[in-house]
Amino acid sequence: MLDWLKHINKEYPDFWKDYLAKFAKKSNRYVILSTEATGDSLEKDVITYISAFAVVNDTILIKDSFETILLQYRFLHDNHLSNEYIIESRLLKLSEPEALKTFIEYLGNGILVGHQIESSVAMINATLERLECGKLRNEALDIDIMHRKLNEITDDKELSLDELTDYYKIKQTPADSATEKAYKIALLFLKLKFKLGLK
Repeated sequence: MLDWLKHINKEYPDFWKDYLAKFAKKSNRYVILSTEATGDSLEKDVITYISAFAVVNDTILIKDSFETILLQYRFLHDNHLSNEYIIESRLLKLSEPEALKTFIEYLGNGILVGHQIESSVAMINATLERLECGKLRNEALDIDIMHRKLNEITDDKELSLDELTDYYKIKQTPADSATEKAYKIALLFLKLKFKLGLK
């Protein structure tokens, strides 16, 4: 009983309280999310990269974007990243707590969109738990599920991002960074959104 009361009366960080307050109204802003992590384990692995674009009124807003490297130095070797890469990169570099705080402020009450979005959300939630916050409250859409719905696919086979971009005739790029993945997801989302008649 005491543990339950402690959870109810838990004092969250200010940035998390501000985030929760934003859900008093509905958003028309979609946030296209792509993350990279050291692996799939919620207990052992960590996020190393977050990239996101906003989509409003069927337009990808390049200026309304978020991109950061999470400084997870003790995991660099396992993720095949060198200190030299981290130092030379011009991307924003933040500690895990600062990166998640900044991302949550950017995300607000936007609707998340991604490819295999469930795994990205689960990893973010695991990170938020370490920061003594709650779980993401945002609605989330997955482009693979949207593709299945559009084409009335009933089997469990998931398509890769490359397979989806081929299917919808979106030009492939040679590089494969989280930012390029996010942009591909944004293009796919706009096509699928139109075909499904979503507002």
